[in-house]
Amino acid sequence: MTHWFHRNPLKATAPVSFNYYGVVTGPSASKMCNDLRSSRARLLELFTDVSCNPEMMKNAADSYFSLLQGFINSLDESTQESKLRYIQNFKWTDTLQGQVPSAQQDAVFELISMGFNVALWYTKYASRLAGKENITEDEAKEVHRSLKIAAGIFKHLKESHIPKLITPAEKGRDLESRLIEAYLIQCQAEAQEVTIARAIELKHAPGLIAALAYETANFYQKADHTLSSLEPAYSAKWRKYLHLKMCFYTAYAYCYHGQTLLASDKCGEAIRSLQEAEKLYAKAEALCKEYGETKGPGPTVKPSGHLFFRKLGNLVKNTLEKCQRENGFILNPNQKMK
Repeated sequence: MTHWFHRNPLKATAPVSFNYYGVVTGPSASKMCNDLRSSRARLLELFTDVSCNPEMMKNAADSYFSLLQGFINSLDESTQESKLRYIQNFKWTDTLQGQVPSAQQDAVFELISMGFNVALWYTKYASRLAGKENITEDEAKEVHRSLKIAAGIFKHLKESHIPKLITPAEKGRDLESRLIEAYLIQCQAEAQEVTIARAIELKHAPGLIAALAYETANFYQKADHTLSSLEPAYSAKWRKYLHLKMCFYTAYAYCYHGQTLLASDKCGEAIRSLQEAEKLYAKAEALCKEYGETKGPGPTVKPSGHLFFRKLGNLVKNTLEKCQRENGFILNPNQKMK
């Protein structure tokens, strides 16, 4: 299993000192502010540390978010918010709109933005692992787990924290519903890609693999539709990725559906299914080229050169040839195999 995933850049943020002279007094309060500053710096450092693993990320994130809660919730455990919630202005860039920052004087905005970056880190970690050659079973499980964690974070931010913002997210920004929903669905789709690869390795029934592939294609189509009303200058490259993956996994579905039909001696229908897979694979190949030529956030690569892509092309070709041979034998029952 060697996968390729599109990734948008991490969010960047302005430094925060957490120094509140005259407002925060006493040794315990000063220690909390110092711990906040250092734990924030540590978490930001790990985002770009290639040696960071999920355990390190979880510990650093838990440390920072537990301290940040003091700026969000009242310390007396009442339902009221902390008096410190609006004391600090936080600035964050967006994954699609580059270095143009958004700013809110709200600790909830900080929690959401940092949490968003943690989720992005898990997707990037999954991508690094999945792109390796000869990935092990344990590594495949780690890819799947990381994408599920990322999806869970995006879902939690969307449902539990973003509605609490006093200032709603600006249109086209990361915290706006269309963007965060697209990230969530993409994580689900990519996690299912790992499931498909595992099902193929274990030689599960072609009908099951076809159903999983079709469902994965629908995930990608849904994510693409979610971004359809965004400004193309920001979303075009990302949408090319979603569209090519939709075509790719629809081709997978037709290919394995063809194998199911062939096993039932429905050679004519199997050939038509494989021919449709062939068309969709060619369309996905054209989209790969367009993706590489499209400007916007994300890596400049040629996905059609990746092993995961080439393997499907060979599978479609070989399965179609097999269907045509079998069909020839059925049409000519007296023909002897040579």
